[in-house]
Amino acid sequence: MAIKLYELAAVDDARLFSPYCWRVRLSLSHKGLPFDCEPVRFTEKDKIAFSGQKLVPVLVDGAETVSDSWAIAEYLETAYPDRPSLFGGESGLGLARFATMWADQTILPGVMRLIVLDLWHHLAPGDQAYFRETREKRFGMTLEQFGADPDDHRKRLGKSLQPFRSLLGGQDFLHGAAPGYADYAAVSGFCWAAAVSEQTIVEADDPIAAWRDRVLSRRADAVASALRYAA
Repeated sequence: MAIKLYELAAVDDARLFSPYCWRVRLSLSHKGLPFDCEPVRFTEKDKIAFSGQKLVPVLVDGAETVSDSWAIAEYLETAYPDRPSLFGGESGLGLARFATMWADQTILPGVMRLIVLDLWHHLAPGDQAYFRETREKRFGMTLEQFGADPDDHRKRLGKSLQPFRSLLGGQDFLHGAAPGYADYAAVSGFCWAAAVSEQTIVEADDPIAAWRDRVLSRRADAVASALRYAA
């Protein structure tokens, strides 16, 4: 039985945008594990009710059901030890944890400011209402207010990424000589943006853009054709 991955989708089934789902998609590619995609929209929580919670990603592998992108990565590493390692041992596991938390606290919030309105426009009508209600409650302002002045948000995000930019001056990937889960955690924010928006997150001559392209070229089988950065 093929692995099934339940992923967040826009009105178009092929527009898969959740950064957390992208982490799993790239991890499955890294492991060389084929899978089937099951698109899920914000208002289709009944599709994943069997998992005992309401969030994607959800991975079903035979009798095993695993939710949460980090838990899925750990599961894949344990269940398929003969496949290429996502972490590369204990030291790599620590790096992957750090990169995941850093991406969640730095990259994803900055990207959200830039793409929030584009993302809303790509959602199904029922999802648009859900997204607006839940996010405006979370942000304490309208989506339009939250996404105002994208140039300023782009500058702020670019400044926050300077340590990463400096690191890439000495190595090709966060993980080292080849991409690993640390890279997938970080690049997921760029996949998220590329799936729903024409916004420039980093300029083409930025070392981070070159890193993004290197990571995605290694995982070309997992990169949907909708992404502007597909190799």
